[in-house]
Amino acid sequence: MEKRNATSDFILLGLFKHTSFHLFLFIVVLTIAIASLVGNALMILLIHRDHRLHTPMYLLLSQLSFMDTMLVFTIVPKMASGFLTGKKSISPAECGLQIFAYLTLDGGECFLLAAMSYDRYVAVCHPLRYNILMNWQLCLRMTLGSWFLGAADGLMQAVATLSFPFCSAHEIDHFFCEAPSLLRLACADTSVFEHVMYICCVIMLLVPLFLILTSYSLILAAVLYMSSTEARKKAFATCSSHLAVVGLFYGAAIFTYMRPKSYRSANHDKVVSAFYTIFTPVLNPLIYSLRNNEVIGALKRWLGKHTNLKHQ
Repeated sequence: MEKRNATSDFILLGLFKHTSFHLFLFIVVLTIAIASLVGNALMILLIHRDHRLHTPMYLLLSQLSFMDTMLVFTIVPKMASGFLTGKKSISPAECGLQIFAYLTLDGGECFLLAAMSYDRYVAVCHPLRYNILMNWQLCLRMTLGSWFLGAADGLMQAVATLSFPFCSAHEIDHFFCEAPSLLRLACADTSVFEHVMYICCVIMLLVPLFLILTSYSLILAAVLYMSSTEARKKAFATCSSHLAVVGLFYGAAIFTYMRPKSYRSANHDKVVSAFYTIFTPVLNPLIYSLRNNEVIGALKRWLGKHTNLKHQ
């Protein structure tokens, strides 16, 4: 087959078609993305401004909010501009940067969620030793480690994916540049790289997921021995909501990257990718933060302070 010129652009076919129903879906998705940006930006602001929230747990939460904010900025503006203007081309350099950015953020979030589950395990199961087991030095190392591992995975996949020759059909049946979608256009044998990518997915997805499930299993086991019924209900509600977000995020990522090639479908990939790139980021502030009494208290103090300044 004819190979694509290395300097020619790709075409992102997008998530929506130009119909009334798809226009409605586009507005819904755009509203969710804006709500995600507002919610995560508010979390970062509150944690930065309120000294009561300057703890390891809230440092991890602020990093999660920052990752989600950057993830939305990486995916949604290009998708929205392509739908509204009809200009769906993306250069190889932009495509590589998008692959690197979203894999850095998604990969980093995988390990950050594992770090957050460990933080909750120490807080519930070893509360008297929390300041020793979850000190600032360890928190900083886990945060930097999450960013580094995500960036290493993103750089490797971006460089390797764009190193393949592509055929004359350069249309990507997706709403952003994602490695599995680009590999469908490759004219060369990609089996070796796909095996390497599968191993990376095991490390980036299954290992943190195992740590998360282990941490929450130990938390639930400790909760069962609590004498207070109210405390048990609160702990169960918190753990179940956290696990729901983890299940949505990891389930969608595992479905995209770890299912057999013969079962892959471009339409399924687009819908599932939307869950962990657009929908999950709006849930994180609600599940992890805005349901937290300390965060709500910080929000009330911040609003009260600004109200008083306005009256003065």
